[in-house]
Amino acid sequence: MNGELLAILDSLGREKGIDREVLVEAVEAAVLSAYKKTLEAMPKARVSMDRESGQISVFSKRKAVKEINDPAREILLAEAKKIDATLKEGDECEVEVTPRNFGRIAAQAARQVIMQKIREAERSNIYQEFEEKQGEIITGVVEKFEQGNVIINLGKAEAILPQRERCPGENYRQGERITAYILEVKKISHGPQIILSRTHPALVRKLFELEVPEIAQGTVEIKFVAREPGERSKIAVATSVEKVDSVGSCVGFRGSRVKAVVRELSGERVDIVRWDEDPAIFISNALSPAEIVEIKMDEEKREASLIISNEKLSLAIGKRGQNVRLAARLTGWRINLRGESEVAEERKAAIQGLTQLPGVGEKLAETLIETGFHNVRKIAEAELSELMKVPGIGKRKAEKMQMDAKEVAKQSRKGVADGQD
Repeated sequence: MNGELLAILDSLGREKGIDREVLVEAVEAAVLSAYKKTLEAMPKARVSMDRESGQISVFSKRKAVKEINDPAREILLAEAKKIDATLKEGDECEVEVTPRNFGRIAAQAARQVIMQKIREAERSNIYQEFEEKQGEIITGVVEKFEQGNVIINLGKAEAILPQRERCPGENYRQGERITAYILEVKKISHGPQIILSRTHPALVRKLFELEVPEIAQGTVEIKFVAREPGERSKIAVATSVEKVDSVGSCVGFRGSRVKAVVRELSGERVDIVRWDEDPAIFISNALSPAEIVEIKMDEEKREASLIISNEKLSLAIGKRGQNVRLAARLTGWRINLRGESEVAEERKAAIQGLTQLPGVGEKLAETLIETGFHNVRKIAEAELSELMKVPGIGKRKAEKMQMDAKEVAKQSRKGVADGQD
């Protein structure tokens, strides 16, 4: 049995990738535990397995004495010296106490250890396999439902699709095949815990990587993904190869590629946007097909103000603001949208307000608005040097304009106060 046990341990070590010494020590610990439960068990016992022959022996520590009072813990000094001639009275030595017919107990304990180590190795291998796949997508079969979670059979292991990682409106049937993103892999006592997600933006990215060869080849790159799970996603794509159409590659012939992704996402709408290093163009693309009349960029605040044609304003905003919200997430810019008619009304009101000032006609009012002076109050509070930067306004005119503006502002405040009275 001893030689067979070593052969089993060696084979197990090779197949499961477990160090032989770890297995031998585990067998020694298990046999010792089994020995302590026998009637012959001695105190201070130790089990040792010969690394060459596989022979298992039990040793017990005993104190060397001239007269024995406790046979289980003591040994005559003369007997002890036969084991180690250097021992003196009071020293401890190890005595072999292997019981007769101990092989059966040892074999049973070793068998249990081997089975346990096989299970541990399999769990460890499964954990390592799926831990390496974290951040990828995988297909499994819906097995059962537990406390709001969906349990997915992945073949070698089970995974959990929590309620929070499920798309709104998605329902699953037992036996149905679904594709999900491996969000997290945890090592727990009874094996790896694999957490899946159907809501993660990376699911959209990975699905396109599967469907579009140009992405796998590196000629098309997905720059950014913005997603409202179950409803709509936007992806920004780019290419460094002149002859390759990044958007067309992702759409596919008659929309075959994007349709395949949409099917996997249970009908979720996907917009494919052409990325551009110019943020103004990128933002315009992200809001397409909305017609942008004018766009102003504030680089410091990363804020874009857009004027949209009246007919396309609702399209640019989207249902419950979804389109502009996703465009903002995709581009990383705060986006403000206004319609042409709204801006025209505001401009008309601003011109009327500025022309209250003596010497300010419509043309000068428009110039003032273009340079940031949209109302009388701004002129009243401005630095003269700033006001003098407006084309056609010198120092004397700036001083008079500001004095008039302060007077108009004062009268306006007085009117408000009288109205409140």
